Amino acid sequence: MDNATLFSNNSGVFTLTPSLPLTEAIPMTKFIWLCTCIIAACLGYNLAYAQQAAVTVGPVYVKAGHLLNPVDGKVIDNAVITVTGDRITAVGDQNTDIPADAAVLDLSGAYVLPGLIDMHTHIVGYLDTYYFAAYFQSPHRAVIGGVVNAERTLLAGFTSIRNVGAPDYQDIAIRDAINAGEIPGPRMAASGPSLGITGGHCDNNSLNHAFGERSDGVADGPWEVRTAVRKNVKYGADLIKFCATGGVFSKGTIPGQTQYTLEEMQAIVDEAHTHGRKVAAHAHGTEGIKRAITAGVDSVEHASYLDDEAIAMAKKNGTWLAMDIYNTEYTTAEGKANGVPEENIAKDRAVGAAQRDSFSRAVKAGVKMVYATDAGVYPHGSNGKQFAFMVQFGMTPLQAIQSATVNAAELLGWQDHVGQIAPGFYADLIAVKGDPLQDVRVLEDVGFVMKGGVVYKQTSH
Repeated sequence: MDNATLFSNNSGVFTLTPSLPLTEAIPMTKFIWLCTCIIAACLGYNLAYAQQAAVTVGPVYVKAGHLLNPVDGKVIDNAVITVTGDRITAVGDQNTDIPADAAVLDLSGAYVLPGLIDMHTHIVGYLDTYYFAAYFQSPHRAVIGGVVNAERTLLAGFTSIRNVGAPDYQDIAIRDAINAGEIPGPRMAASGPSLGITGGHCDNNSLNHAFGERSDGVADGPWEVRTAVRKNVKYGADLIKFCATGGVFSKGTIPGQTQYTLEEMQAIVDEAHTHGRKVAAHAHGTEGIKRAITAGVDSVEHASYLDDEAIAMAKKNGTWLAMDIYNTEYTTAEGKANGVPEENIAKDRAVGAAQRDSFSRAVKAGVKMVYATDAGVYPHGSNGKQFAFMVQFGMTPLQAIQSATVNAAELLGWQDHVGQIAPGFYADLIAVKGDPLQDVRVLEDVGFVMKGGVVYKQTSH
């Protein structure tokens, strides 16, 4: 074995197997870097020191048995990815000149892809699955839940997410802690509180008027919604999310019923775009979807009741659809046990069937689509389970992978930084045992995760 090959995966096992004492095989700075990466992977969290070390030493050479390019679906065998600090600096083949004392990650028995991107998550939340946990636990517990959920999401292979709705700017606090290297988690674009009408889906409606229950993002009328957008921008929101229709998991709202007027939606979009923020609209109902597209939103979330006109409008306007077609499975199986009211379960049952039909027709029509799971409705860390449903309902495996890589990166505006394995991009890499183009379910069980040049996960299966 080459002395520089520090990680091997005989039979697909990612383990540390030096052929010489480590202090003889590599310089001490690289030895320290590798040790911190191993510790981070084994303990399941990122040490701030590991991040700092990763950007001060290198390069590291990653041997990829099969490298999948999501842009065109081509697979390069025996590729070598050069990582320097937190970036990819070169992508070559087996003839790449690797210095004798270099640090090498050997993934030659695996398929390597860019880190995945989930474009609809609710990372902040209680770890208790009881539906009404928020009424009995401190909101600070939800932030702690968000820290746990962020790690679970990262270890599932999702190195970037878009979080679309959290109270009290809690998701922004988690994003900032991740960026500071204080906790492990994916790169986050965070929206802060979702905007919604009084009594609508983005409001809290479970208690009677004596409790004065009201969500942070409630705003009515064109000037109120502009003020709400400005407030979210002031406190660090990366994007603006609003509720254009009723929803499944809210009391008393009808998923197909339109909420904000066109004038209000146009005010939200205009104000957000003025501040350089993209806009995501929660919209199940047909009229609400059309109204949101007309207002100029960048993406429609859920998009359950699409008719032919709505599909044509989305395609003409270049509006992205973010359709969460997996989570119905979880709600059907576990909703009752989790205390979800029958009203909500019945709505989910009806919406889920319509949404999957809409998804199939949108795929066939060639509408732009991104990977979006609504993680938080089901436990975080299971994000990869949606791939198989996207294939079942009309996508090819490559299209599904593109939705979670290059497409998602484009909607985020991060297309020059994530979603590909190419020079200049962040060193966000995952590895799986099988060919995802043949069996997309392998993405449900990611065995290796690197984010920004730091190894977070390295399993032995």
